[in-house]
Amino acid sequence: MSQNIKITFSKTSAVKGGLAVLLARKGGRLSQGASALDPDGIAKRAMKVTEYDGKKFAALDLLVPEGSPADRLAVLGIGDPDELATNDWLRLGGAVYAQVKKAAKVVVFVDIDETEITPQDVANIALGILLRSYSFDTYKTKKKPNGAPASNNNVAVVLVSQHATAAKKAFADARAVAEGVALARDCVNEPANVLGPVEFAKKASELEKLGVEVEILTEKEMKKFRMGALLGVAQGSVRPPRLAVMQWKGGKQKQKPVAFIGKGVVFDTGGISLKPGAGMEDMKGDMGGAAAVIGLMHTLAARKAKANVVGILGLVENMPDGNAQRPGDIVTSMSGQTIEVINTDAEGRLVLCDALWYCQDRFEPQFMINLATLTGAVIVALGHHHAGLFSNNDELCERLSNAGQLTEEKVWRLPLGPQYDKMIDSKFADMKNVGGRWAGSITAAQFLQRYVNDTPWAHLDIAGTAMGSPQTEINRSWGSGFGVRLLDAFVRADYEA
Repeated sequence: MSQNIKITFSKTSAVKGGLAVLLARKGGRLSQGASALDPDGIAKRAMKVTEYDGKKFAALDLLVPEGSPADRLAVLGIGDPDELATNDWLRLGGAVYAQVKKAAKVVVFVDIDETEITPQDVANIALGILLRSYSFDTYKTKKKPNGAPASNNNVAVVLVSQHATAAKKAFADARAVAEGVALARDCVNEPANVLGPVEFAKKASELEKLGVEVEILTEKEMKKFRMGALLGVAQGSVRPPRLAVMQWKGGKQKQKPVAFIGKGVVFDTGGISLKPGAGMEDMKGDMGGAAAVIGLMHTLAARKAKANVVGILGLVENMPDGNAQRPGDIVTSMSGQTIEVINTDAEGRLVLCDALWYCQDRFEPQFMINLATLTGAVIVALGHHHAGLFSNNDELCERLSNAGQLTEEKVWRLPLGPQYDKMIDSKFADMKNVGGRWAGSITAAQFLQRYVNDTPWAHLDIAGTAMGSPQTEINRSWGSGFGVRLLDAFVRADYEA
């Protein structure tokens, strides 16, 4: 859960206790207001003694003398301002929060002489503070002596800048992004005994309070649509599947929607093709794609995005019950195409294929983007720093790549082609759900491509980035919320009226 961070913006601020943060650019020039806060020049003397030169995100933590208006003073480097990218201001905000420790009041002096800092930069610092402040301690019973949760959950932050008024306005959208990322992280971090398909669908329904139209398809309704692939995965669990359909109508009335589809396997044992026991607990995060989509829909609705957007979540649990599907079973998808199930642990593509077909058949969207923790093979290929990108449309790929560079939620395009497609041909059905040992991420994408017809489509394999990804200045959570900021920036740049 996100901490209770109250962020305000001011053109001036009188420090009365707590932590004061000064920024330093390369060479040691400090924030405006440093002389009033530190009349004895302690910070400058400490910088000289420690040879601190304002290196990007480098921190200098100081104890101030008696009589100072602040209890603590910290200096944070921004490096060369001309070299700062958009995401660096978020990372700076994360570095600010790292200095908070036990402080309940924090004042950050942002402006530095001869340094161009925009209102959006200030808002991004605030966003970075919120992203870094997230922690998931819902099930921690250990309390502080005063009975508060284990984490520091009451912090008031004031950002002092000449752009305070404009930054406050920009922060309204940034806060919506933070809320969406926190929702996605919560979903990935929740244990599967708490967050099943029905409970996840309920979370989708809660978006109605933001103006999102939500429909929940039950098992009965999915049978009417002949979603045999999705239902085949779910049949081994006592927990019934759901298909959550969310619509945000913020664009022009006749404008076709853009669509995002998420794999929501709330827990994946592998089914009859049972996974090894070691590390299986991480499979509570196998709904990272659905988490990203619900987080995105929250963000778009909260900031009143001027776009028509559809979000679809395929929600199932994959269990090895006596009723579970077997390797060798043949199922019929909603499209009418038949699938030989070679490996029941290749279940995500079975869920997505029916969700994709339903989406393109009902909504005729401008494009479809699906997100899924689909294959371990993509981690072998790209590690934890890029999501795999597969697409039938070059323009869509370019726009996603640009958004990835902007947000540092990076994607890397991998190939598709007829040679790979042949690898999933089956002797007994139209296709099989795995293509063998080689090119596992690619053959999974080829499988999905058979369900999109001519609709522009992209598949993001986020197995390496949605959970257990590297810790950064803006994320200390196991569930990263990957995809929310990426796709919000993507929609904002190219698809809002």
